[in-house]
Amino acid sequence: MKRKTRGEVFFIAFSTVSMILFAIITLLPFMNVIAKSVSSEGAVLTGQVNFWPVGFQLGTFRYVLDTVEFTNGLKVSVIVTIVGTIGAMFLTTTVAYPLSKPTMVGRKFFLLMFVFVMLFSGGMVPNYMLYRSLGLTNTILALIFPGMCSVFNILLVKTFYEDLPESVEESSRIDGASNFRTLISVVIPMSMPVIATVGLFYAVGYWNSYFAGVLYITRPALKPLQQYLYELVQASQVSPDANTITTDMTQYMNTSPESVRAATIFLATAPILAVYPFLQRYFVKGINIGSVKG
Repeated sequence: MKRKTRGEVFFIAFSTVSMILFAIITLLPFMNVIAKSVSSEGAVLTGQVNFWPVGFQLGTFRYVLDTVEFTNGLKVSVIVTIVGTIGAMFLTTTVAYPLSKPTMVGRKFFLLMFVFVMLFSGGMVPNYMLYRSLGLTNTILALIFPGMCSVFNILLVKTFYEDLPESVEESSRIDGASNFRTLISVVIPMSMPVIATVGLFYAVGYWNSYFAGVLYITRPALKPLQQYLYELVQASQVSPDANTITTDMTQYMNTSPESVRAATIFLATAPILAVYPFLQRYFVKGINIGSVKG
């Protein structure tokens, strides 16, 4: 085994310490949010809470989960994320596949159009006028359509398809499979790293999107969770609504507006954090797409 030089040992130690420090710095704001969400009202209002709870209580989470606006926003965001991600992945994979074939008629023209659209857009006002003319405002489709097609993700999947061995697809066609059958049965199973990576990009984008709701949604029942969270954070104070509380009022007496905001932020972030570990092994492979050419 080759002995590491002093410079290599120093570099590894420096990199390790730097990554640990970076991880700690990244976690500190999240730890502060969690601590405030489970701390007592007095401790939060007097600024005693930093990274560890003071006066532990769970009434804040009960209040947030009993709030109609939060539960409605959660349902809307779940529907939008699931339906939008599935639709976006279908469009991305089916569009990227023909673009990855040099023999496609008009390939250069379509690639030029996609790149042009990626660099230039119609703007916010024309988009709003288009959605209003189509009758999509105040509908859940207005939250799904804006993020359904990402040119960057299409080009990412296209690059991955181009690196797949052509012999496998040729074998499938010899067996009588159509292009669509080859894509579904051969290409996509071989492309799980990029599929999982791009799917995670779409899911996080849909889950964190609030601006589409601000533009196109005015009905409270259709507001996504992130729009509700945005309005909650921007509000100067949070007052419990009697219509949203279904249990004894005394359990909410030890909560503060700031702890309510912190609990809402944590609950809005938790679903994506729960999904990420299942996709991590694919994500690590997917981020290396294009870095090594065969």
